Amino acid sequence: MPCSFTRRRLLQSALPIMTASQFALNAQTSSKAAASKLAMPGPFPGRVVAVQHPGSIVAGKYQADAVKQMMQTGMTELTGGGWNESWRLFAQPGDVVGIKVNPVGSPNIVTGPEVLGPIFDGLRAAGIPNKDIVVYDRYHDQFVTAGFPGWLPPGVRWTSAAKDFEEVQQGMDGYDPDHYMDMAVTLPGYDASNLAARRSYAARFITRDVNKLINLCLLKDHGAAGVTLALKNLSHGLVNNVNRSHSTKTINVTGAFIPSVVSMPVIRNKAVLHILCGIQGQYHGGPGPQPEFIWEHKTMYFATDPVALDHVGWRALDAKRVAMGMKPVAENEPDKYNSRRIRQPEHIEIAGAMGLGVFDWNKIDLRKKSLA
Repeated sequence: MPCSFTRRRLLQSALPIMTASQFALNAQTSSKAAASKLAMPGPFPGRVVAVQHPGSIVAGKYQADAVKQMMQTGMTELTGGGWNESWRLFAQPGDVVGIKVNPVGSPNIVTGPEVLGPIFDGLRAAGIPNKDIVVYDRYHDQFVTAGFPGWLPPGVRWTSAAKDFEEVQQGMDGYDPDHYMDMAVTLPGYDASNLAARRSYAARFITRDVNKLINLCLLKDHGAAGVTLALKNLSHGLVNNVNRSHSTKTINVTGAFIPSVVSMPVIRNKAVLHILCGIQGQYHGGPGPQPEFIWEHKTMYFATDPVALDHVGWRALDAKRVAMGMKPVAENEPDKYNSRRIRQPEHIEIAGAMGLGVFDWNKIDLRKKSLA
């Protein structure tokens, strides 16, 4: 099991006394959102559907018909119902549905219109008009540069929380002061008694603009967290002040930070569906694009349980790394792409221990489907 390594070697930094799980237990949240049967881990805890299609990418281009088949198969296998029925489980007329995308790997690895299109179709089948669909990423400039605005049908809205990435992320424009995660870890040089420095506030997008969220994430390696899949797409995309979680080569508390943010009710209760696009994956050098480590995995994953989904994705990345003669992410050695000796994919296991989903591999119901 890859997690055993990370349990033994959690934090190597100026914070040697506390483990990542202790940081997570000490984190406090101030957030409210209506709970439902769709709240994590959702109606299908432990279930992950993996749909593989050899024709999903040809000459570096996603193939719309194949991707649509993958989406239809994944959704119906996940829920056990038909296409329309599947989407109606997650959204009903009157809902405002957000879609959290990820442009960080653009232009080399990013969910394109071929992936977004069937999601829009499914939401419309559930009775959600275009005006009640909002596509989001935290950074306006990255969202625009990746091309997302040009991929949206008429009437579908888009928004962001900040203009672009910055090292210090404590401004409140775009964020909600009533929803935050408080953890006594700051950027170097900041006082832990400074509330702005020790808190991460949720974007108004998730607190005020939408009542349901579809988490559309990517299959990628990450220098600090080990992997960046469903959980990290939420934790580092829906709140501010995230750099404090891995601010130097040695300060790294992503193992605690990620599940602590995702446990906020406004995120946990609204993120009802997780779709991991692994048509292409990146097995090293993430989160930024490193073309030499991108491979055509030709698989998409579907779940209501982000922990089970991330455990499956973590294993897929490790399998590719081993096939390429590399060590698993938890045993990473520093190189020119990543200076960290210790990475923290144990955020997935800690999220399971916090009740966000099923981590135990023996309890995960992985359903593999291969399409011609």
